[in-house]
Amino acid sequence: MPMPWSLAKMRCGGLLLALIAVPLMAKDIPMATPILIAHRGASGERPEHTLASYQLAIDQGADFIEPDLVLTKDGILVARHENEISETTDVSVRAEFAARKTTKAIDGEAKSGWFTEDFTLAELKTLRAKERLPQLRPANMAYDGQFDVPTFDEILELIKVNEAKIKRRIGVYPETKHPTYFTQIGLPHEGVLLASLTRFGYGKRDDLVFIQSFEVGNLKALHGKTKLRLIQLIDAEGGPADAPTVRYADIITLEGLKAVAKYADGIGPNKALVIPRDANGALGTPTMLVRNAHAAGLAVHPWTFRRENYFLPTGQKAGADPTTPGNLAAEIGAFVVAGVDGLFSDNSAEARAALTPAGAF
Repeated sequence: MPMPWSLAKMRCGGLLLALIAVPLMAKDIPMATPILIAHRGASGERPEHTLASYQLAIDQGADFIEPDLVLTKDGILVARHENEISETTDVSVRAEFAARKTTKAIDGEAKSGWFTEDFTLAELKTLRAKERLPQLRPANMAYDGQFDVPTFDEILELIKVNEAKIKRRIGVYPETKHPTYFTQIGLPHEGVLLASLTRFGYGKRDDLVFIQSFEVGNLKALHGKTKLRLIQLIDAEGGPADAPTVRYADIITLEGLKAVAKYADGIGPNKALVIPRDANGALGTPTMLVRNAHAAGLAVHPWTFRRENYFLPTGQKAGADPTTPGNLAAEIGAFVVAGVDGLFSDNSAEARAALTPAGAF
């Protein structure tokens, strides 16, 4: 049964903003309007995982901002897509750190480059962020070198400042990246993550927080330590790095989803698991995943919705140039009809417009 929800309205800057209440419990789903999760901030318009990217996403109406969290040598949570940072910072051209280039086994895969766990926070703060997808998002390169690597505490402070300024609740949706790997090197996520959230007043079931992970053990450990809501991420292939005998294909069965519901409140599936694409790249028929997840009491937040033709289904593309924005709203609309409870997007403005009920603003 849908959870009751309310639509509060306020005046801000001459605009009528719609504030859609987020459910107190993720298992009280489906929501009337899916939540918008700003994937790495407004990463379609600013270098990802920067305070500028998160700020723009808030300005564009995102319900939640999403930082991927890794740790520094001195145990501080920072926001990077991966602990290997050559794609997202200028570390590769910094002579003072040249000797730190190395190769490591991360979740069983060899990775070469520079890693956050080999830098103190003070050292990381000397680096500058850059666009991770310059060929697809050349306009974002204009911001290269302008922003540093933010800590999780700085992100939470940004949220609090904005909430006070615009009188709107803003959620945070952190992902623990490679938690088993970090635990093995003596830098576990759980304690510092929960400590930061507690410091900023988060800890209750109805707080606007979802903690997500592709791994299972990390979520089960958090389940015993916090009332905050947890999300099991699910990719289209492979399985959790900490559970080599488990495949994501097993998790998305009805029985697998019932097992997830014992320690988590929702799933974050690759969107192809909700609506696959056919041989021509067009959207196909929705699977049973949303229905089965709801039957198990789980919310469904698929990822990732992006406006560039390169990422869009056939039928929503606008020409042949992979960098040109296509019809993201149409793709999002298909997933709303399929019953999702939220979604991750790099493009908060377009996604907000696609998700906003007619007449709400």
